[in-house]
This record gives sequence, structure tokens and C-alpha cells, in this order.
Amino acid sequence: MFITFEGPEGSGKTTQIRLLAEWLGKQGWGVVTTREPGGTRIGNGIRSLLLDVDHTEMTPRTETLLFNAARAQIVHEVIRPALQAGQIVLCDRFADSTLAYQGYGYGQDRAELGRLIRYATGGLTPDLTLYLDVHPEVGLVRKQSGAGQEWNRLDARTVAFHRAVQTGYAELIAAEPERWRVVESDLPEQAVHQAIVAVVAARLPVEAKERR
Repeated sequence: MFITFEGPEGSGKTTQIRLLAEWLGKQGWGVVTTREPGGTRIGNGIRSLLLDVDHTEMTPRTETLLFNAARAQIVHEVIRPALQAGQIVLCDRFADSTLAYQGYGYGQDRAELGRLIRYATGGLTPDLTLYLDVHPEVGLVRKQSGAGQEWNRLDARTVAFHRAVQTGYAELIAAEPERWRVVESDLPEQAVHQAIVAVVAARLPVEAKERR
């Protein structure tokens, strides 16, 4: 099963992925956690290029191609092998982030983005996508003030950009309601976790596989 987490900056995805992975492990599931961009040696190198705040000259087209290069590598090296081994994959962002940020945030052609994403992923799509909802302004403040948070080039975009991204996510959710579930992330950490567990548990088979 392939589960992705999406949402604005500062929505708490990293924490909730960790908590869900711990819960799934206790239920007997083999779990792989990863993130975009990154998750592989090559992907982490691309991540450094993408998020460096000094790379102000990077064009939206360059950014899109780099994100999808990292995505192609993580699908090949991490995600598909884990799924083929019967593990549950939890990924911090995936292709929907490209559609939301590059498509709606930058206004790039979404049909072209869709074709590029399909090429990069070989047509792989998540079984379930959890959207952790928080107002962009709140999320950015959280991220700026959070200890150990990675402030990056995309975070430095305007509030208007992040609002456009949020609008994009709303349209993506409306287009595929069976795949998406929205979780309010303004709640206490454990309350958000329990809401996520309820969603995921309903999608899992009755009997957990043996630990791997």
C-alpha cells in the first residue's frame, strides 16, 4: 500500500508520518518511510540544489525537471521495490506537490506536468493521500519558529503563492475524492494522529501481515 502525505509548509507531515509508521509497525506491518525530494543518494543531492535559498536564479521549468528527476529515482530505488515486497510506503510529498506548487503556484501547464509526472513515475499513483490542512500563514509561522525546521527556497515564496498552492490542492482533492482524505492539523498532535489512524485502519486488510 502506497500512502502519501500532502499539505502546506508547517502542517506537521513529518511528525505524523513518524507516528503512523510506529503505529503500523505495532500492528505487524513492514513500513518504509521516505520523502520528496530526496530519499536516495541522488535524490538528496537534487534536494540540496532545489531548496538552497541562494539559488534565486532557478527557473520554474528547471525546478520542475529537478523534482521529477528525484521522483524517478525514488520510485525506481525505494518505492516500487518496497511495494513489491509487500511493505507499506509512507511518503512525505509526491506528484501532487508538483501539480499544486508548479502547476497552481507558478501557473505552469498542468497537462504538460501530468505527462512529465507519468513519465517520471511510470504511472505509479498513491492508494491513499492524506492532506494535512492548515492555513498557509499559520503553517509558515510554525515552520519558521519550529526547532530544527528546514527553512528553504520554496518557503520564502510569497503568501499569495502559498495561497494559490492551497487552492490547487483543493481542486486536486475535488477531482479525486476517493483517493484523498483531509485531516485538520490545527488539532493537538495526538488528535491528528488518531484521525489519521482511523482513516488508514479503514483501508487496511483485516489481518496485518507478519513483521518483515
